[in-house]
Amino acid sequence: MKTILNIIWLVLCGFWMCLGYLLAGVLLCVTIIGIPFGVAAFRIGLFALWPFGYTAVERPGAGAPSCVANVLWLILAGWWLALGHVLTGIALCVSIIGIPLALANFKLIPISLMPLGKEIVPTDQRFGTR
Repeated sequence: MKTILNIIWLVLCGFWMCLGYLLAGVLLCVTIIGIPFGVAAFRIGLFALWPFGYTAVERPGAGAPSCVANVLWLILAGWWLALGHVLTGIALCVSIIGIPLALANFKLIPISLMPLGKEIVPTDQRFGTR
């Protein structure tokens, strides 16, 4: 079922959301200071491309630097990307088939706002069963 949902997601909105993250990543990598933000955008872009079966969890030991960096991320790119997820999620709620996809869009909002200090793992590994 995850694969079917991911394929439908990819066709309806995943490709476009991934392009948004890639554009943000390229723009952020223009400066040396922005490279960690760009890498985070690329990482989340892959998550936005194929979200079913994966989840974001807190990375242990991320600490205060990731908190400060998340504030910068929120100002530079986070709110634009989160707005894209909100608008796409609302548009997908129009049809019954789109509701699971809309929920996946809403699931991506927290990581699009504050991605640093988080890690994307398969859903069967989120409880430490590595």
